[in-house]
Amino acid sequence: MTRRTEWSGSPAEPGGDPESGYGPAEPVAGAGARPGRRSRGGAGAGSGFGEGAGRRARSGTRSSGSPSSSRAEKGEPRDPVEQARNICLRLLTGTPRTRKQLADALRKREIPDEAAEEVLARFVDVGLIDDAAFAGAWVESRHHGRGLARRALVRELRTKGVDSAVIDEAVGQLDPDQEEETARELVARKLRSTRGLDRDKRLRRLAGMLARKGYGEGMALRVVRQALEEEGEDTEGLDEPF
Repeated sequence: MTRRTEWSGSPAEPGGDPESGYGPAEPVAGAGARPGRRSRGGAGAGSGFGEGAGRRARSGTRSSGSPSSSRAEKGEPRDPVEQARNICLRLLTGTPRTRKQLADALRKREIPDEAAEEVLARFVDVGLIDDAAFAGAWVESRHHGRGLARRALVRELRTKGVDSAVIDEAVGQLDPDQEEETARELVARKLRSTRGLDRDKRLRRLAGMLARKGYGEGMALRVVRQALEEEGEDTEGLDEPF
């Protein structure tokens, strides 16, 4: 019985390197495939095998399925390097990721270490993986978007597998004055919701909010005290650690 198999191409790669083989993959037709319709009886007229043989052939095809043949039927490439490449391209589409994030994804998909390393190294070479750029953009986005301070940003980047030296350089772009100004803005937005509470409770809520975002105790206390003074609160004794 003749069977036709087609392999789907990989997703398009932005900025791919055609000479390196890391550009968009072309679909490859299955070897020995011929166009044509299968007869309803499962075997050609006059073949000498009859309908029963056709059923046995189909049954044998179904029972011989394996993980690799199942992937083949879905159009996934057999080559682990090509599989790794396609997985990385899909994950990078619209969302920058660190080298470790991609390595973890490949390991989860049971891509052999050698194939994964080959693809990851190549993606680093062509600039599709850039942990330094990722860290810099992360700091910029999370500080201005969520008001996170250095300590919180360091924790987040560590969980994403960014190297310590790269993290230090990325968070170093935060100016201390800018960090304190962001803390003041956070307190100003939260201040109204604490009105009506006693002073100490307001202090704990506001300072706790800053602490969760990574601000140090000294800065948090200074910023909260100033905000409360501007509202007419008596801040005597608030120099003590909270």
